[in-house]
Amino acid sequence: MLTLTGCSKVGTEEKTGDSTESDKVQIGICFDSFVIERWQRDRDVFVSTAKELGAEVNVQNAYGDVEKQRNQIDYFIKKGMDVIVIISIDGEAIKDMVKKAQDAGIKVVAYDRPIPNAGADLYISFDNEKVGEMMGQAMVDNGLRNGKVVMICGSLTDHNVPMVEAGFRKIMAANGNQILDVTYCDGWRAELAGDYIYNNVDKVTEADAIMCGNDDLASRVVYALAEKRMAGKKIVVGQDADLEACQRIVEGTQLMTVYKPIEKLAQKAATAAVDLALGKEIEGEDISDYDDGSQMVPYLKIQPISVTARNMDDVIINSGFHLKEDVYLNVPSKK
Repeated sequence: MLTLTGCSKVGTEEKTGDSTESDKVQIGICFDSFVIERWQRDRDVFVSTAKELGAEVNVQNAYGDVEKQRNQIDYFIKKGMDVIVIISIDGEAIKDMVKKAQDAGIKVVAYDRPIPNAGADLYISFDNEKVGEMMGQAMVDNGLRNGKVVMICGSLTDHNVPMVEAGFRKIMAANGNQILDVTYCDGWRAELAGDYIYNNVDKVTEADAIMCGNDDLASRVVYALAEKRMAGKKIVVGQDADLEACQRIVEGTQLMTVYKPIEKLAQKAATAAVDLALGKEIEGEDISDYDDGSQMVPYLKIQPISVTARNMDDVIINSGFHLKEDVYLNVPSKK
């Protein structure tokens, strides 16, 4: 597996393969940042798969800066990439760059986050409404009916967030659960999730459960709950199956996470990017359409998996996503 680190400057390249071979498919991939644990896995698997398919990859890291991401996309356009893959920070802010790339004959893939009103050539992600449904269903299966819930969601510039929220709300409504409050963490900054707990103790105390937009937010929520002596007394859910989240689940301070098979997503994205560069159709039973607000975009949808302490070993450990000794680090009897 090839491990790369993000670039600090536009034009500082990370490539795979022999750069003297001009006939290789050229792919530029621009990440939001690598602060969230999972993005490093996405990067490594994507690059490794593309390399196996004979493509050359240039990785850029925008460090959460929208203007930097725009500049990096522009750099890819000037470099004449065959395909640009974008994990957008703010989809609305880069939609014009998608058109600029396409006008230059470059295919554009929206990776894991849609780019609204842009008409990307492909959107590939997980079934995000299903993610929200799984979060809600885990609460219900744990006995939450006619209860009270606080939602601490991610950034609204991430257009997956409303999809997850819609799925979660559907399950809550079907089981008589009241949403006490909803907040959004700009830029997916986890410290904002912790701040919410500290600044809204009355609502948190009243709530039976807290829905967190991802495991990074959940980490700060559980930490703050622990300081308020409420950790393990409130149902907490998240997504991404971060190692610390899996540890919290087996320890009992987080109920569940949603495992999204990142390897599968990154492999399919790399394969699709090469196919697009070669003019091939993206086909398969996982392909549907997504309305991005301006047109229907091909949507390659990957199914997520709900993970609790009950199926932790089967889903997370047996798949090799995390090691058993790491997951059960603080539960010696299970190591």
